[in-house]
Amino acid sequence: MAYVPGVALLAALAVGCSAGSDGSATDADSKPGGPTVTTAPPGKYRTLPAPCRAVPASTLKDLLPGVAELPRQSQEKALRGSPTITYDTDRKVGCSWKADAPDSSRNLSIDFERVVSYDPLVSDDDRARALYVKKENAAELPGSTAPGTAPEKGAPKTTQAEGKGQEKATGKPGDGKGVGDPMPSGSDGASSGTPGTPGDDEDLRPRVVDGLGDAAFLDDLLTRAGSTAQHRTVSVVFRTSNVIVTVRYGEQPTLVTKVPDSKELQDKAQALARKLAEAISE
Repeated sequence: MAYVPGVALLAALAVGCSAGSDGSATDADSKPGGPTVTTAPPGKYRTLPAPCRAVPASTLKDLLPGVAELPRQSQEKALRGSPTITYDTDRKVGCSWKADAPDSSRNLSIDFERVVSYDPLVSDDDRARALYVKKENAAELPGSTAPGTAPEKGAPKTTQAEGKGQEKATGKPGDGKGVGDPMPSGSDGASSGTPGTPGDDEDLRPRVVDGLGDAAFLDDLLTRAGSTAQHRTVSVVFRTSNVIVTVRYGEQPTLVTKVPDSKELQDKAQALARKLAEAISE
C-alpha cells in the first residue's frame, strides 16, 4: 500500500473542493436582486412642551383681563391653568385657563398633539398632514374647495348644533353681521396697524392662515343660546412637522346685547399661535 504524505493529501482535497465549486451548483443563501425595504423617516419632534408653562404670565394677563383684578393667591392659581387629562402625555397634552372680568369672561385652551405613524411605509409627517387636513375639512371654511385653498368671498355659513345657533364670522369689523363692533380704543390688538382702526377691506371670516407652521387655518364661531349672552370662540390650528397645535380663545360678554369682538379675539389667538410655533421650533 502506497504511503501518501499528510500535506499531499490535504492539497488533493483542496483541489477537489475547488473543482466542485466551478460546477453548476449555486449558493443556497445567495439572493441577488431581493427587494430592499425602506422605512419612512421619523418625525422631527420626539417630545411635547409642558402646556401649562407654554404661555408666559404676561401674555396670559393680556388674554385674560380679569386675572389682574384677582387677589394674589387667586391670580397665581388662575395663571397656573388646568392641565388636560390625557392617557398618553408623550402623544397629547393640553391646558386651559379662565377668568371673569366685570364686563365679560374669557377662556383660553391650548392642545399639542404629537403624531406617530405605526406604518413603516408612512412617515410621521405624512400621517400628521393627513390628520391636519381632516381638521381643516371639518371646519368647513367658507369658500374652500380643497385643503389649503384660501376661501373666496361669498355668503356666510350658518349651522345649527344641539339646538343652539352657531354662526360663522362674516364680512368686516362692525358690519352688523355677527362679527361685533370695531375694537375699542386702547385695546391691545396683536396685529399690525393701529388697534381699533382696522382696514375696511379686512376679511375676518374663517380662513387659511399663511406663514404659520407648515399649514394653518382659523375658525371663528359665534354661539347664540336663546336669551343668554353670546359666546364667540376663535380657534387657530396649525401643523409643524409631526405636531398639531390647537389654540382656542373665547369671550362671553356680561351684557346680552353685546357681541364679542371678532378682530380682537382673532388677532390675539393668532399672535399666541405664532409664539407657540416659534417656541416649538427652538
